[in-house]
Amino acid sequence: MREQGSTLNATEKRVIAEFVSERKIGEATKTTTAGPCPAGGAAFVPGGHAWNGWSTDVSNARFQAAETGGLTAADVPRLRVRWAFAFPDTFVANAQPSITGGRLFVASANRHVYSLDARSGCQYWSFEAEAPVRTAMTVVTIGDRPRHVAFFGDQRANAYAVDASNGELLWKVHADEHRRAKMVGSPTYYDGRVFVPVTAGEEGAAIDPKYECCTARGSLLALDAATGRQIWKTYTVPETPKIVGHNKLGTAIYGPSGASIWSAPTVDPDKKLLYASTGDNFSGPVTENSDAVVAFDMQTGRIVWSRQLTAGDVWNNACISVTRENCPDDNGPDADIASSPILIRLAGGKRLLLVGQKSGVFHAIDPDRKGEIVWQTRIGKGGVVGGIMFGSATDGRRAFVAVTDTQFADPITEKGSRWDSKVGGGVTAVDVETGKILWKAPPGVCETERPNCTPGHNAAVTAIPGVVFAGALDSHLRAYAAEDGNILWDFDTYKSFQTVNGLTAKGGPLRGGGPAVVDGTVYAGAGSLLLAFSVDGR
Repeated sequence: MREQGSTLNATEKRVIAEFVSERKIGEATKTTTAGPCPAGGAAFVPGGHAWNGWSTDVSNARFQAAETGGLTAADVPRLRVRWAFAFPDTFVANAQPSITGGRLFVASANRHVYSLDARSGCQYWSFEAEAPVRTAMTVVTIGDRPRHVAFFGDQRANAYAVDASNGELLWKVHADEHRRAKMVGSPTYYDGRVFVPVTAGEEGAAIDPKYECCTARGSLLALDAATGRQIWKTYTVPETPKIVGHNKLGTAIYGPSGASIWSAPTVDPDKKLLYASTGDNFSGPVTENSDAVVAFDMQTGRIVWSRQLTAGDVWNNACISVTRENCPDDNGPDADIASSPILIRLAGGKRLLLVGQKSGVFHAIDPDRKGEIVWQTRIGKGGVVGGIMFGSATDGRRAFVAVTDTQFADPITEKGSRWDSKVGGGVTAVDVETGKILWKAPPGVCETERPNCTPGHNAAVTAIPGVVFAGALDSHLRAYAAEDGNILWDFDTYKSFQTVNGLTAKGGPLRGGGPAVVDGTVYAGAGSLLLAFSVDGR
């Protein structure tokens, strides 16, 4: 919002701030002191049935087995709200919740991360980060004198380790010095190291014709989990950006740039590799690692191979502005790969990486042949506000893919635009061996009284045996039958709830992180809420 607000005077900024926050400046901040967990409870020990981090495992399949999920397809139509927790002072809840050891860990756009009781929603602790947090939290036990540690990152590219028992800060590392750098993708823990993805974050800044676009680059870091010491850091764009021209106002243009990593890296224990997907270049010249799946050596950070899925994609937000000064002449389709690659092994032993892209194409590539393309299937139209966004899921036989495919109702003007309430993507199932589409479930329909609604699917998908959960921007959380895509359950979150932490809060669009399913309960963020659903609300 920094660029959009740069021309406003103090009074205008105040009015907008009070409107967005729904409170007067100087008014006491809402707190979460209501609903604390009783003192003297059982000590926290990670483990047991869990959804720990972005996915249930480092392959990023986003599939929860029957034993740990505790929920069947027959149970799903009876899901009811067990409890609701409000994130104060924000209207965005897009972080993936994590559950382990009977506790739930979740981050918020209000800069706080929380530890809650998974069954009741009572609060054990909260920790205030330097900036908003939208990554999942990964909780592990480390050290000779074991300590339970939660890892996450914020929107100023800070990586954190806090004591998962009480929220005490253990270390904080600033992963990138660029002022636009941030963390959107969740950290991945493996074998004593935390692998941290960095998003370059200059697309929005480029709207300002006086902004020198662009110098930020995506990167991946390996940190020592116990100390935060940096072991290695690898940029997706190896070259240091330099001046390559000027826009019509004479503002310097730098490049190459971009190739952000938007999602959690995927671990390949067999090959000792990490797979990370990247976004487009913000400015030229184009690079080979943009819109690509990149394989990193886990020990050294060396790029072992890179498979580019869309070449020549140079794009930033100036390309949808009125004046377009910082938009590259040959601007691309904005076909970022924003979701984590999914590593699977087929029945015959062959391995695949499944990759969704904003182009609307779902890919299968061979990790054992330097990302050689096995099949590609077009599922959505794709585009700037379309395609496959933050995550698919697989049960090993089928991949379940949500598509955004929203569009604007009016031409973009200096006052912005509105969403088309009738246009959006749905959910599709694909055969993982062949890429054949097995079924397509259409998007929902926006209620007429709902302002600026769109039925697109932005949030990550979650699967359990026989069921696919997908949240949508129309504020609905739906469960689909994995076999044919029929809707088993549909819950509209766009309503007010009295929450366990003493606040009245409203649901809303589901975006970013997807639902987590553990021990018969489905946890999902919607609007300014975290909702827990169980059979008959018990």
